[in-house]
Amino acid sequence: ESRLALLDRDGIDIAVVSLPPTLGWERHRELADAYHEGIVELAAASGGRLLPLACGACLGGFAGACVSAAAAAGSLGTLPGELGHAGQVLFVHPGPPEAARPDAPSWWAALASYTAQMQAAYLAWTTELAEHQESVQVIFAILAGGAPIQLERLRSRGIEEPRTVAPNVHLETASYGRRALALCLETHGAGQLLYGSDAPVIDSRPTLNTLSELGEGVRRAVLTENPTRLFA
Repeated sequence: ESRLALLDRDGIDIAVVSLPPTLGWERHRELADAYHEGIVELAAASGGRLLPLACGACLGGFAGACVSAAAAAGSLGTLPGELGHAGQVLFVHPGPPEAARPDAPSWWAALASYTAQMQAAYLAWTTELAEHQESVQVIFAILAGGAPIQLERLRSRGIEEPRTVAPNVHLETASYGRRALALCLETHGAGQLLYGSDAPVIDSRPTLNTLSELGEGVRRAVLTENPTRLFA
């Protein structure tokens, strides 16, 4: 009920939800099994307003699979092809953070470890893996750790940029505002951004407000047209 109330407050019809790899289910599969069992019941009770992603697998009744950034930067085996064949998406999310110094502030993992993981996954995917995985729609959480800022540096190392904006690669917006979103819009265009919130961990409203400030066309693409195309 509390999750549906948040959706109502934000004017969101359907939320795509996942069990984040930060909780360690890649090492403890019993967590993934429990989630798979419980989330199906929860989604059914939501009247279709919660659309779940599976943990690292292509399963019936799910909209796609969530994997860690480390897994996406390595080998996913047959998973991308299975998801593409089933019409499901691949969602890349940070995994457990690296050990921080003892006196690190509480936000250190979110700002340092998670973003670094996502940049590594994005760069590996777009420079080495994308041409072999064109059948699956892939979504990188938190704007791939701000990866678009690295594209000019990538080009300076002799790597051509066009593959980094493949039409099946998308960025999710959780926690970001005008400066980051403007850069991503310039790099990828509105057609490759998807609204994400990280709710209830952080307040979803600043990102929603920014999307409204960027114009109705951007807001409609990021909140309605793009997710409808990927998840309909």
